[in-house]
Amino acid sequence: MSTQINRSWQMSGFGLSRLSQVTGRMPQPGPHGLLVRTKAVSLNYKDRLIVDGTLIPDLTFPFVPTSDAVGEIVAVGSAASRFQVGQRVLGQVIADWPDGDAPPMLHKHTLGSSLPGVLSDHVIFGEDAAVLAPPSLSDIEAATLPIAALTAWFAMAEATRPVAGQTILIQGTGGVSLFALQFAKAFGLRAIVTSSSDEKLERARKLGAWQVINYRTRPAWDEAARELTCGLGVNHILEMVGGDNARRSLNALASGGRLSIIGLLGAMELNFPIVPFMRNRIVVQGLSIGHRRSFERMNQAIEALGIRPVIDKVFGFDETPQALQHLEKGPFGKIVIRTG
Repeated sequence: MSTQINRSWQMSGFGLSRLSQVTGRMPQPGPHGLLVRTKAVSLNYKDRLIVDGTLIPDLTFPFVPTSDAVGEIVAVGSAASRFQVGQRVLGQVIADWPDGDAPPMLHKHTLGSSLPGVLSDHVIFGEDAAVLAPPSLSDIEAATLPIAALTAWFAMAEATRPVAGQTILIQGTGGVSLFALQFAKAFGLRAIVTSSSDEKLERARKLGAWQVINYRTRPAWDEAARELTCGLGVNHILEMVGGDNARRSLNALASGGRLSIIGLLGAMELNFPIVPFMRNRIVVQGLSIGHRRSFERMNQAIEALGIRPVIDKVFGFDETPQALQHLEKGPFGKIVIRTG
């Protein structure tokens, strides 16, 4: 096996022009490793930030980007016991967080950032950093779960507990947002979705949104959210933008509400006044995906609830640069690269 060739997309520097397809020797699993033939890789907005040099400016090259992949186990390490050859698995992005409290250095062992990524024919997963893929999902669908689905799940079902009838405001219609919308519907929550596109908002309604707000035509979307809740405000907001948008999120929250910080589409900082935050007893939580045990619970729930990921577009392996460019268009759901 050591003489077999493995294809990867590799960065030699920052920018799409420095991303190229290379071939190398097949990776070999250590005692507790799994050699996985990838079938599909999904993209997240942070992948483009890494390729462009915005998120990790001190990245060491050469580097294989991306973190979300599904594939078939083709070899197991000599001491591995959790999985067998032929099983279909997903990698746990934060590889050293199996359960409970996060490790002291949360991103010391993270696929696609501090660890090599998965944009390859074959990758190595540690047996303690892998989960079985939901049987009902195709490879294209399953590849979308490691970051987008798990982040939404962890925010809504692990870091807090959903209460049927409460209101959640979901910003945007990207991967995390649409998984959150599907989970909200399953949990009996009233979901308000914001977007600048009426067409996307109509599609969100069909997925189960209770109400929608076009923030281009209603820039004061926070006031619109309060109107929809009879002035009370929403119970939970998934903050995807950052910057001054967080000020509106704070204003839209009900007393005792929760603000989950998930995205940084607009800025790397949060700006909001302190007094309303204190007076209304707002809980602010930062989210960074989730642990392996929550991943397993989520996959079981996806099977039980019959949830199907929303796919915006599928690209071939040779079309990886075009797939990364497509992230800039604001996809409705997930972008996936077929690798096998």
